[in-house]
Amino acid sequence: MGAWPRFLLPLFPQASLWGSVRRSAWPMSGGASPRRPRSSGADSDALKDRRAQIMARGLPKQKPIEGVKQVIVVASGKGGVGKSTTAVNLALALGANDSSKAIGLLDADVYGPSIPKMMNLRGNPELSESNLMRPLLNYGISCMSMGFLVEEKAPVVWRGLMVMSAIEKMIRQVDWGQLDYLVIDMPPGTGDVQLSVSQNVPVSGAVIVSTPQDIALMDAHKGAEMFRKVHVPVLGLIQNMSVFQCPKCKHETHIFGADGAKKLAKTLGLDVLGDIPLHLNIRETSDSGQPIVFSQPQSNECAPFF
Repeated sequence: MGAWPRFLLPLFPQASLWGSVRRSAWPMSGGASPRRPRSSGADSDALKDRRAQIMARGLPKQKPIEGVKQVIVVASGKGGVGKSTTAVNLALALGANDSSKAIGLLDADVYGPSIPKMMNLRGNPELSESNLMRPLLNYGISCMSMGFLVEEKAPVVWRGLMVMSAIEKMIRQVDWGQLDYLVIDMPPGTGDVQLSVSQNVPVSGAVIVSTPQDIALMDAHKGAEMFRKVHVPVLGLIQNMSVFQCPKCKHETHIFGADGAKKLAKTLGLDVLGDIPLHLNIRETSDSGQPIVFSQPQSNECAPFF
């Protein structure tokens, strides 16, 4: 257990940059400000080039994850749309479609890790001889999550810098072995984790999950645009909870609206990778730690996406 306190140690914040700000940069108090000389077009272009050089110097360099061939991120702008359930079943589906492929699953939601329960995994990762964490394994999937490192009911009350340190360790200080695909279950939103992963890791593509509801689609749109801004290919949208079928009369009800994700995909010029219905079996199998792709591989509830 001696390794875990070291893992959870926060980083010290970087030194303040305020000391480097010149006093002359602040507005002059009292009286009118002196008129600035007009700059020529050449001066303006040179200033833009200089600014671009400074900004580029501050961006992190992408570095592949050792042993990992392809990284796929599963994201959503809003929580509660079934992103983690989709990520788990996507990882299992990749392995089921080709048993020769090695699949990994990284739970990047530090505040609300759900992969341990969905994948029916408990315990702390062991350390390898090279002091790297070994991912926990179930259903043939190598898994890593903050849920393995803290008590199940213990809240993670951390600031952003500590979260980013934990994400970096779960990416770089894990003995992933040789993986064909690493599926990363991203937290909701378009914040630090999404930006850091996109800028530090060469991501092969992003999958956006949303319900057909307008409120969810607004945030899904933002999520897709964020990945485009950081030059991550968006593979397409998954419309989750698309329809509910009454188990008695078989009547179908579009609880969250009909075809909202399909309309958004058309607006963004993306493909709809599939519809996943709102079905009791999907919820029950996720809660029991036996995801539907594993426990009911021939189920119609999995079609057509998984």
